[in-house]
Amino acid sequence: MPLYEYIAESPEDSCRVCARGFEIRRPISRPPLERCPLCSKPVRKLLSRNISQPKLTAPLSVSDAKASGFTVLERRDEGVYEKL
Repeated sequence: MPLYEYIAESPEDSCRVCARGFEIRRPISRPPLERCPLCSKPVRKLLSRNISQPKLTAPLSVSDAKASGFTVLERRDEGVYEKL
């Protein structure tokens, strides 16, 4: 799920949380928030500075890939691959 950032449209009239801004994880299919979940004041969506990237700690071996259900192919000739 992506991480979205929101901030209050008028920080003077809103709660502490939305006045400073907050982050929330929401499915892409849901529309953006229009109101703060705590004080119900109007909020606007910010462009996020955070980028979520998957982290690979070590390369997967052929046996790890097979155990995870992947099909492992090795290139033999041009356009010809062999299943390992």
